Amino acid sequence: MIYTVTLNPSLDYIMHLGRLELGDMNRSTKEKIYPGGKGINVSIVLKNLNIPNKALGFIAGFSGREIERLVHRYGVESDFIMLDHGSSRINVKLKETKETEINGVGPEVTPQDLRELHEKLQPLEDGDYLILSGSIPTGIPDDTYKKIMKSLSDKKINFIVDATKDLLLNVLKYKPFLVKLNFRELSETFEADLKSEDDIVIYGRKLQELGAENVLISLGEQGAVLITHHGEIINAPALKGKVINTVGAGDSMVAGFISGFLKTKDIKQALKHGIAAASATTFSPWLATKDEIDELLINS
Repeated sequence: MIYTVTLNPSLDYIMHLGRLELGDMNRSTKEKIYPGGKGINVSIVLKNLNIPNKALGFIAGFSGREIERLVHRYGVESDFIMLDHGSSRINVKLKETKETEINGVGPEVTPQDLRELHEKLQPLEDGDYLILSGSIPTGIPDDTYKKIMKSLSDKKINFIVDATKDLLLNVLKYKPFLVKLNFRELSETFEADLKSEDDIVIYGRKLQELGAENVLISLGEQGAVLITHHGEIINAPALKGKVINTVGAGDSMVAGFISGFLKTKDIKQALKHGIAAASATTFSPWLATKDEIDELLINS
C-alpha cells in the first residue's frame, strides 16, 4: 500500500484575470477550486494512474472539510486528522500574464496531534511506500519527518521524501528509497551556487553519501537528472508541448516515478514515467489524467 502525508494541505482558489490592477477593483473571468498540498497532489495523480493509496495529514475547519470532500471526489481514500482549532489554509492563485500567489498560514498543530499521526502510521507493513512531501506548518519542529521515519525504522518501508533543507537532511540516515527535489531546492539545501550539471551531480551525490538511495532532481524545462543507487547518472529531457500550468508538476513526477517502478521494477522506466507525468501536468489545466500521461509515454 502507498501512503502520502500532507501536514499543511490547502484549498487552492485559482482566479483568472484579464488584468491585475493593484489598489483597484479586479474581477475574475473564471475560477476553480482544487485540493492542494504536495502529498495530496501525489495521491490524486497516483489514483488517476489506477494506483490505490491513502492520503494522511491534518485538516481543520470548513476549509478542511472541503479539502476532504474534494479528495474523495477525485477517488482518493483518506484518513485525515481533524484539528480542534483553526481552518486549513486557502491559497489564492491569480493568473494573469504572470501568476501571483497568496498562500495562507494554516492551523496550529499540537504535539498531541502529531502523536495521533504517529499512531495512524504504526499499522504500515514491510514493503509499503510512505511519501513525506512538502513544507510543515508553523510551530512543527523540522525533525518531524525524521521522527516519523525513526518510528517506522524497524519495518522495511520504502520512504520517499520531497522536502528541502533540514527537513530533508534530518531524514537521510534512515536511507529513503527516493529523495526528490528541484534545482532551486538543492541549492538551498546545501547553500551552494549551482551553475552546471556537474554541480547538480556533485550535490546529488552528497545526498547519497548521507543515506539517500536514489536522488531525483527536477530541472523544469530541462527535464530531470536521476542518480541511481548504483551510481548511474540518467538525464531525461522534458517532453515537448505547450506549458500552461506548473502547479503540481514535481508531485506528478513523484507519482509517475512510483507508478512506473511498481509496474516495471526498472529505475529507468520509472524515470520515464515520472517525466511523462510531470510533462502531462504542465500541458494541462491541473493535474494530469491517465490518458494524458499514457499518450506522452506512447509518443516519447
